[in-house]
Amino acid sequence: MPHFHAKDGARLAYADEGDGLPVLALAGLTRDGRDFDYLAPHLSGVRLIRLDSRGRGGSDWTGHATYTVPQEAADALALLDHLGLDKAAVIGSSRGGLIGKFLAATAKHRLTGLCMNDVGPVLEKAGLDRIVGYLGVRPQAKTLSEIAAALPLANPGFVNVPASRWREEAERHFRETETGVDLTYDPELRQSFETAVSGPPVDLWPLFDALKDLPVALIRAENSDLLSRDAAREMQARRPDMIYAETADRAHIPFLDEPEALAAIRTWLEWVKKAM
Repeated sequence: MPHFHAKDGARLAYADEGDGLPVLALAGLTRDGRDFDYLAPHLSGVRLIRLDSRGRGGSDWTGHATYTVPQEAADALALLDHLGLDKAAVIGSSRGGLIGKFLAATAKHRLTGLCMNDVGPVLEKAGLDRIVGYLGVRPQAKTLSEIAAALPLANPGFVNVPASRWREEAERHFRETETGVDLTYDPELRQSFETAVSGPPVDLWPLFDALKDLPVALIRAENSDLLSRDAAREMQARRPDMIYAETADRAHIPFLDEPEALAAIRTWLEWVKKAM
């Protein structure tokens, strides 16, 4: 996996595959570029660029103070600079979608569009509390097989998911060591997350409104506990042209190979291409 150096010297990993429209894929809070493994085979005419944000995957662990949306947005721009790209469309899952909106507000000229996977300007307390419950906690399981067997019970909002997919999820989000299963991210993410959610409420609607005139799509999980239907409806009211899809039998976050998600992403990509 290739690497580049952020402005503060952090060594960050990324993948760069395919030809065509540059699409920067930004993963969820504790995840990395492998989050888009299920989507990648369904894309054509796309140069898919996947960033492992600092503290995740193959990138350096740089400490809790650096795990912030503004820093990770700066890292995303540094990757585009490293690749010699003036602009890219962004697909952002959860945390990645927040980074995409932050970029729209601070560096809109670098974006050609944004597709958000189950995230919006309002983050529901139930979802945030659930994240705090597992964030930075090393599993008690000894093997990935144990993790895969436990995932359906740990994710009750996901319905009709085959055992093979839970095994894939275990392999992507955990690693097996001689002493048991470990995390694939810096546990200090918990400290940065708790600091963020315990602070004064932040109005994120201006970040969403900054997407004006950009091709925008939203994918919401039917059983999401982080993005409510009311918030999604308000997003649609503010952007009636926004492409919207809801994935059945899914919770936070959809895998992105669901038929509803794929249809929305393909329509959004066509919109991006026409708008360029």
